[in-house]
Amino acid sequence: MALATTENTTASLSRVEDTQNQHFGPAVALSCRECGARYDLGPSFACIECFGPLEIAYDFGRVTREQIAEGPANIWRYRSLLPVPADVASKPNMEPGWTRLVNAGNLARELGMRSLHVKDDSGNPTHSFKDRVVAIAVEAARNFGFHTLSCSSTGNLAGAAAAAAARAGLDACVFIPADLEEAKIVMASVYGGRLIGIEGTYDDVNRFCSELIGDELGEKWGFVNVNLRPYYAEGSKTLAYEIAEQLGWRVPDQIVVPVASGSQLTKIDKGFKELIELGLVEDRPYKIFAAQAEGCSPVSAAYKAGHDVIRPVKPDTIAKSLAIGNPADGPYVLDIARRTGGAVEDVTDPEIVDAIRLLARTEGIFAETAGGVTVGVLRKLVAAGRLDPEAETVVLNTGDGLKTLDAVAAEARPTAVIRPSLDAFRAAIA
Repeated sequence: MALATTENTTASLSRVEDTQNQHFGPAVALSCRECGARYDLGPSFACIECFGPLEIAYDFGRVTREQIAEGPANIWRYRSLLPVPADVASKPNMEPGWTRLVNAGNLARELGMRSLHVKDDSGNPTHSFKDRVVAIAVEAARNFGFHTLSCSSTGNLAGAAAAAAARAGLDACVFIPADLEEAKIVMASVYGGRLIGIEGTYDDVNRFCSELIGDELGEKWGFVNVNLRPYYAEGSKTLAYEIAEQLGWRVPDQIVVPVASGSQLTKIDKGFKELIELGLVEDRPYKIFAAQAEGCSPVSAAYKAGHDVIRPVKPDTIAKSLAIGNPADGPYVLDIARRTGGAVEDVTDPEIVDAIRLLARTEGIFAETAGGVTVGVLRKLVAAGRLDPEAETVVLNTGDGLKTLDAVAAEARPTAVIRPSLDAFRAAIA
């Protein structure tokens, strides 16, 4: 995420007076992750004092497992932990979340592990975890009176934002690199909003959106991953909440998370910490492992070199949904991996394809390339002895393989093409 200029940031923060009376549930302020400065809730994403990222600060009341269990089978069961109004479930929305946690015994045996689960977020309405984050951003957009929902996207977010805008009765204008997978382009355009392809990488798209926010064209636009980013990012916490609840209210020993911007991983960590602080789960250690594609692995490179600063790269990988060469939350990913005793690792494109096929063959889950990255990194870490095969482990699949068919199309062909006769069939399978 490119930071705004001082002028644009100040203008954004000054608009909070218009939204002081809006309802954001337990959220009480925006807080700078770097210097701790606090601001009123508003459509802002960067600190005036140090340009650090802003995130939501809360004053949680008493929250019990029983209260959560009484909620709907989607992310709104956790509304008392999110910056949304109490009546959020009654508004038109995509109702994402509460996706299945698959006991992956077949894959575990293949990898020599004792306990492995796959959190399969391909079951969300637009078939990726992005439906979670967009749902929170839509509520913020409604509160701030924005009429257009927008984003910079590597594909999945564009589709999620366009669909959510259609459901909420908002306009949509989303921006993507022009060379995305065809399935993601179709999915982002079918919902009726405007889809703008930008010549360049995702980082070029993101820089353009940051400029557009400062222009009068974007004045009433809610950019879910820019001026609404503090709210949007909180949607990823619901992955942590669901995993813990689906495991019987416990945090797993280890979790492997794909990294693009790094926001998802940082919010999963935040979600686990909140559950511990609220007494909803036992306070016990857990390790977070970050997974990247080798063709876009700036965080992994920094981790392996022992650096704290991320050096931007130009992406070159089939895992386009993770192809962010300058990840905004990269330094925080490094901190979390080191603090929890995890690691950051990467895999090649052939390893990604092989891991997609492995997960499909063992568990019947067809993952997109990001899922191939997490499973590939999981296998690599286990083989190297860096991830405990005896510990309870969760790996994320964040999207549906139907969105990235080109990645496996060359190898996923008919076993044989035969004449319609028994003799031909016997010969083919002999």
